[in-house]
Amino acid sequence: MNIILKAAKIIDPDSPYNNQIVDIQIQNNKIIKIDKEINHADFKTVSLDNLHVSQGWFDSSVCFGEPGFEERETIEHGLEVAAKSGFTQVAIEPHSYPITDSQSIVSFIKQKAWGKATDALPIAALTKNSDGSDLAELFDMKNAGAIAFGDYKKAIDNANVLKIALQYVQDFDGLLIAFAQDESIQGKGVAHEGVESTKLGLKGIPALAEELQIARNLFLLEYTGGKMHIPTISTSKSVELIKAAKQKGLQVTCSVSVHHLVLTDKKLNGFDTRFKVLPPLRDEANRQSLIQGVLDGTIDCITSEHNPLDIEHKKLEFDQASFGTIGLESAFGALCTILPIEIVIKKLTAAKGLFHQKQYSIAENNQTCLTLFNPTGKWKFSKSNILSKSKNSAFLDCDMQGEVYGIFNNNQLIINKKI
Repeated sequence: MNIILKAAKIIDPDSPYNNQIVDIQIQNNKIIKIDKEINHADFKTVSLDNLHVSQGWFDSSVCFGEPGFEERETIEHGLEVAAKSGFTQVAIEPHSYPITDSQSIVSFIKQKAWGKATDALPIAALTKNSDGSDLAELFDMKNAGAIAFGDYKKAIDNANVLKIALQYVQDFDGLLIAFAQDESIQGKGVAHEGVESTKLGLKGIPALAEELQIARNLFLLEYTGGKMHIPTISTSKSVELIKAAKQKGLQVTCSVSVHHLVLTDKKLNGFDTRFKVLPPLRDEANRQSLIQGVLDGTIDCITSEHNPLDIEHKKLEFDQASFGTIGLESAFGALCTILPIEIVIKKLTAAKGLFHQKQYSIAENNQTCLTLFNPTGKWKFSKSNILSKSKNSAFLDCDMQGEVYGIFNNNQLIINKKI
């Protein structure tokens, strides 16, 4: 595909054109020229209001359901949603049936995603059937295309299993994902243990359930060496623990979800199960600590934590409903209401490096992997903005800022509007 992006402001610290408004000429998936004014009759021109471009965004935690839960979301349609939401790569969690715990399932996901504009990068289960007992076929799944290993929303209770896994994956430079939630402390909790859960009569999940697990996992990492990624942290103490571990030289990274940065447990007042997530939405003090962790670099990346669920799993009493919210469509708009655009872009692209994916700065002769967007303009997220098959969004009726136009990746231009 041959196109020229007209009057595009580049947001890319790695680019010599950072913060400049330029034309970008692309031919056969490569940037061939960047200049103030480019015109060529044989190239399609793309002109959009207040167009900004950055390196393509990477989401480190996305669920699509397939195989097994296609009624929630399919891989093909999910990747279309991701593209229109600005993501050029998504890491797909092993939240399917069967669980991604074998080379064949990893290959299935890669095959279903072949030729799409957005790349699907499978995260494989760390243990067989994600039951926490025996390690899955980690090396075989790595060779099939798995980019990391972790049991989705399940902590490894057996410390020795986690220790052996950390030691084993070092042989092939593997990345281990360690979700942090002590289930014995969580118990039957459904909301953050605090003032709001007490007022509403909901069983609480103490912050300690997350923090205790993180502390244990960091001790194991210090003992074994290797690399660990802690997904979707949610408390002030978690930020402190990870910051201290990094200062000690441990190879630990972490992420936070968009909804934990933007929303608090005050949203639970109506017992709306769209706000039932794991970890639970915390209070304002924890939210502010998470934002500070993003700003000071302790938190490495931000994820939409996209988890489509059908009404049979969400239209229930709060105690009975499943944990999870969709988030691809609302991620950028929600983040722009609380963070500077440079930080938003940095945290939406940082996971590429953490998960060993190639990064292409916006420069001449580089491969094209771009996200197109407008960081200005205020609006409200509504049902019409939901592109996913499932509609369980925690951001309905929330204020947004900015607009995603689409992506250019794998020599494909995906745009949300007519040009």
